[in-house]
Amino acid sequence: MLGSDMKKIKIYLDTSVINFLYADDVPELKKVTEEFFAYVKEGQRYDVYVSDVVINEINKTNDPIKKKKLISIIESYGLTKLPNFKDVEMSALAEIYLNKGVIPRSKIEDALHIAYAVVFEIDVLLSWNFKHLANIKQEREVLIVNIEIGYNYPIRIVTPMEVDYEDSNDI
Repeated sequence: MLGSDMKKIKIYLDTSVINFLYADDVPELKKVTEEFFAYVKEGQRYDVYVSDVVINEINKTNDPIKKKKLISIIESYGLTKLPNFKDVEMSALAEIYLNKGVIPRSKIEDALHIAYAVVFEIDVLLSWNFKHLANIKQEREVLIVNIEIGYNYPIRIVTPMEVDYEDSNDI
């Protein structure tokens, strides 16, 4: 049970998590995403962050109605946008992930999502991107590179299904 003196978990959302609120083609993952956002709205367990990378990806959405809905999620759920004052450090870290082959060069946004979470010492990077982010291999490679270059904060890279929901009576 979550004690009142327990620290909130810091979670960074990549764009896929916000997108899955509208993923009618995968209803089971949409439902998990909606459940996660219900806990976010509650405000007791998590401090949730996004970055300019997320906003820029949303702004590339072709459908103006969907784009407006996605942007409104950030405000309506009280997501905190991380500042840009560490841009040089984050860009350099993302470049290291690309150069070491942790993330494919064509997926620079994914490398930047990781860099934001690492530089700001976020506990969890939450993503539905199984291929480039939310899998054991990627998490391990990120942690190895981070340790090699002096970032020792133990970030986790998981899906919304792996976030611990307290008060579950189904056990």
